[in-house]
Amino acid sequence: MKNLRDSINKVIFVMGVSGCGKSTIGKLLAEELEIPFFDGDDFHPKVNIIKMSSGQPLTDADRQGWLETLNELAKTQLTKSSCVIVCSALKEAYRHTLSLGIEAATKWIFLNGSFNQIYNRVNKRSNHFMPSDLLQSQFDILEKPKDSIEIDISLTPKDIIKTLKENLMDKSEIGLFGLGVMGKSLCRNLARNGFKISMFNRHVAGVEENVAKDFKAQYSDLSKAEAFDDISAFVNSLQTPRKIMLMVNAGKTIDHVIEDLLPHLSGNDILIDGGNSNYVKTKERCDYLKSKGIHFIGAGVSGGEEGALKGPSIMPSGDAEAYKYIQPFLEKIAAKDQNNLPCCTYVGPEGSGHFIKMVHNGVEYVEMQLLAEVAIILKTLGQNPDAIANTLERWKATVNSYLLEITTVIFRKKEGDDWLVNKILDKAGNKGTGNWTTIASAELGVPSTLISSALFSRYISFYKDERIQLSKGFDKGDPSELRLTTTELLEAYQFARIINHYQGFKLIAEASDKFSWNLNLSEIARIWTNGCIIRSTLMTDLVEVFKSTTNILTNTDVIKVVQQTKKATKKVVSACVTNDLVSPALSEALQFFNGITTPYASANIIQAQRDYFGAHTYQRLDDDSGKRFHTNWI
Repeated sequence: MKNLRDSINKVIFVMGVSGCGKSTIGKLLAEELEIPFFDGDDFHPKVNIIKMSSGQPLTDADRQGWLETLNELAKTQLTKSSCVIVCSALKEAYRHTLSLGIEAATKWIFLNGSFNQIYNRVNKRSNHFMPSDLLQSQFDILEKPKDSIEIDISLTPKDIIKTLKENLMDKSEIGLFGLGVMGKSLCRNLARNGFKISMFNRHVAGVEENVAKDFKAQYSDLSKAEAFDDISAFVNSLQTPRKIMLMVNAGKTIDHVIEDLLPHLSGNDILIDGGNSNYVKTKERCDYLKSKGIHFIGAGVSGGEEGALKGPSIMPSGDAEAYKYIQPFLEKIAAKDQNNLPCCTYVGPEGSGHFIKMVHNGVEYVEMQLLAEVAIILKTLGQNPDAIANTLERWKATVNSYLLEITTVIFRKKEGDDWLVNKILDKAGNKGTGNWTTIASAELGVPSTLISSALFSRYISFYKDERIQLSKGFDKGDPSELRLTTTELLEAYQFARIINHYQGFKLIAEASDKFSWNLNLSEIARIWTNGCIIRSTLMTDLVEVFKSTTNILTNTDVIKVVQQTKKATKKVVSACVTNDLVSPALSEALQFFNGITTPYASANIIQAQRDYFGAHTYQRLDDDSGKRFHTNWI
């Protein structure tokens, strides 16, 4: 029989005042679902039973140990299977204790009835320690749960069980809105991991019709998934609180989708934006939806189509309590690190998850640019694509990364008698995250110069016609004069990658301080060790580095590598400049390093100039009071 063991384990608490029928319904439900049943009353300490039998209501202090015992029972059972536990759980504080640490795996069933209805039931019971005159005290302290399946006890037990089955089993656990490349891969990932899902894609006559149904029919691992192109039916197919992951284009599309969904949602439902949204907009959406009683989670997702299917790196942020309800879904489908821990972690509040995804993409821009520059240098040294691939293959032992691996594959790919890479138009596109990263760097006053350099290199590439025209009017150096070894080039590549990662994490650290996000750099590096595009052996090393510092250039091991590779970097950059080879990222890595390690910079001259023409004032080296000075320079 289909039961809750088809998915992640759950603890189902059946709650309500004494006499509402918790034990009866709990037993019947457990039998129907073929999972263990526990009556919370059986776990009361003897002193509590004696107190209640004498007509004295329990205090919160009396209940605390009992509630903690049931919480431990639930945790133990969840390691084995789902279960049903009956417990009055009348106050929100009680329910908090019962579900502590297992919030996402907890389902609440509230059996509700009138005082007179339940009073009559209590008086008909025999051999029970709860006298009817204590019933009023239970009604007095009852705080109705917000996130529960509420059942009218006037229904027959058969109808109650039928209703509960529809809510607990027949409804999907999570929904996915938007079936583009990433959305489809995430659907299959969720389904493969045992979750019952609902999938939605909009219906546009003649353009997008039956997308979800056709997608379901295409893959056997989606046999239990529900497919919709009607938004109301999609939302109603989900268990409450509803959990809906949005995989649509960033920008106004997200806002339109939110407005389309809102009329169908209920309080405490959770929307998860899994796209590349701007972190500022994510914060605005969090605030807006909070006013509507809806939770919003901004979750950066990296890994591309393959990562989404097999295990991406996921960077969720927003309301920490709401995250607990989606945590088992995201952590289950995420990639795993070297210790088999999920490459998914609660990042922080507001739009911090989308911020670090944005920075991830900025770092990615640089990593790609560096490999492109390295390849051009190797080509100038006389290597054909196969030889370039062989060189990069050898580098894996020292500087392995996902991007290095795929670049090696790219250079081996042939189409006919020629290599495919030689036939690809040299105009690089971008989707905006590199631009956002550069803007955020400027707004925060952080010198992410490599990211800007890589972004503007893409912009320059797009001026193809102008580049061709201008190349005819200016002489270039003779590249045959290039004298570099592949070892020197490898060391320059190592050097530049360290500077790239320094700048990326520096930007994250500054944003964390500015917005009071309290981000954990080591944990961020950890979830970037697998699943994401910038995973690498360097990233794995940084997990430990960030446990003791927020500045990798202060780490002894990093300092050693930088000192060992700087000489080669200077030679490579000098050779590129002399021979008119374009190497903006390699060059900027060296320039930035020289700047950040220079104790006395040229900015004093700039301050003097600013004071001359604009009376902007300046501070003095021989006056540490902070006083500002102005000079009449004429």
